[in-house]
Amino acid sequence: MTPRFFIPCDAAAIAVDADRVAEALQVAASARGVAIDIVRTGSRGLHWLEPLVEYATRDGRIGYGPVAPGDAAGVLDAALAGTSHPLCHGLTEALPFFAKQTRLTFARCGTVDPRSLEDYIAHGGYRGLAAALDAGPAATVAAVTESGLRGRGGAGFPTGIKWDTVAKAEGERKYIVCNADEGDSGTFADRMIMEGDPFVLIEGMTIAAIAVGATYGYIYVRSEYPHAIAALEHALGEARRKGMLGAAIAGSSHGFDMEVRVGAGAYVCGEETALLDSLEGRRGVVRAKPPLPAHKGLFGCPTAINNVLSLASVPIILDKGAAFYRDFGMGRSRGTMPIQLAGNIRHPGLFEVGFGITLGELVDEIGGGTASGRPVRAVQVGGPLGAYFPRELFDTPFDYEAFAARDGLIGHGGIVVFDDSVDMARQARFAMEFCAVESCGKCTPCRVGSTRGVEVIDRVIAGEQRAANLTVLEDLCHTMKLGSLCALGGFTPYPVMSALTHFPEDFGVTPPSRQAAE
Repeated sequence: MTPRFFIPCDAAAIAVDADRVAEALQVAASARGVAIDIVRTGSRGLHWLEPLVEYATRDGRIGYGPVAPGDAAGVLDAALAGTSHPLCHGLTEALPFFAKQTRLTFARCGTVDPRSLEDYIAHGGYRGLAAALDAGPAATVAAVTESGLRGRGGAGFPTGIKWDTVAKAEGERKYIVCNADEGDSGTFADRMIMEGDPFVLIEGMTIAAIAVGATYGYIYVRSEYPHAIAALEHALGEARRKGMLGAAIAGSSHGFDMEVRVGAGAYVCGEETALLDSLEGRRGVVRAKPPLPAHKGLFGCPTAINNVLSLASVPIILDKGAAFYRDFGMGRSRGTMPIQLAGNIRHPGLFEVGFGITLGELVDEIGGGTASGRPVRAVQVGGPLGAYFPRELFDTPFDYEAFAARDGLIGHGGIVVFDDSVDMARQARFAMEFCAVESCGKCTPCRVGSTRGVEVIDRVIAGEQRAANLTVLEDLCHTMKLGSLCALGGFTPYPVMSALTHFPEDFGVTPPSRQAAE
């Protein structure tokens, strides 16, 4: 059998020379007169080892990384001879970071060739669609509802309830829209799926279409994701060629097709109604609700809008059953969550696990603490609008309700780690500045409040009437939280108030514990 190597074509791996590593490996093989196969996969999610080169053996794939172009020849020789190499980590799936995961949504990512529909099917692809076609629309909606799947984009709204609403809504046409406008800091799961396993997203959207009676769909991707866009375009072409999209899906009576639409990268277009405006060719501005998009969405028609991870989770639910998926997780947070570890962390990457793992386990055990070696001071969970959690709250389970109980949110599952050199007052300022820059401008609390927030925090940092300005800041946050039209302005107070609550000394305020001691 021809020796087979696997090298990611994921953007994160390409950014650290994965393409040149693949070329160097092929050159080294040619120089030795050895024929090899190089499969370009998605990423396994072990980003500190990228580019990760894997060699297929009878026992599994042996991983080498991070591999530079100059290391390729040595890795080739060691792999073929079965000898040791400094970059060898043994079986990839035996590494603690990988072995502790429960991979459902990302089961194929890093394993299959993302350009091959045949490879996707060989690894269990389209079994969920077959089950949905056999079960019918109502039973498909029921399965998703019973699974407990909630929106993975941040809001955590039950997917089955949304689908049921669209299915029962009246309209000349219905749409499926995938929100792939991933813009939170420290998040990359959507991109990894689109680049490493695009067919699972297409299958999930097709199942959604059958469930609600939609005939057309759109994947809204930000322009900063050129590799994902190219992967999706190729996958859509392959799906049409094989009859998995079009007038008669898989030979059934259901017709459904879709296309990729590229957005300009406005953060507010991650909000579903602003996304719809952008899809319709207008500037992305938040719409007032009601009507809900489920009743009157894209082009005034009933529309199911779901995040990439939500839709990519659907095929396994239909394939394995609602009970199988529901058995993972805790409380009302069922299934698994692809958690993204980023920032100042020793082992950055994607870690998929059932809800319930604690924040401390993720940061200290899975992530290995800080890359700088300094103590962890804070982590921000849920993107630039997520709350900052100090070490005292690291016992918090990764669960929607557990985080909400501590004035936080898990959002899209991104965790950004900071060591003890961080200035939390400046982090709070950044949140207000981010909101001011990204605001669509429709509502006053967000448009004006964020700008005033930057000014107030600047005065606090400068020591100008600190107590009075902190009172104004708290009042401003309260107004933005309750008065903003969407989550951009409504969630900006989370990082600001959490920074002020847990790290008052950075704002020039003596912590209550120190006041009592004095």
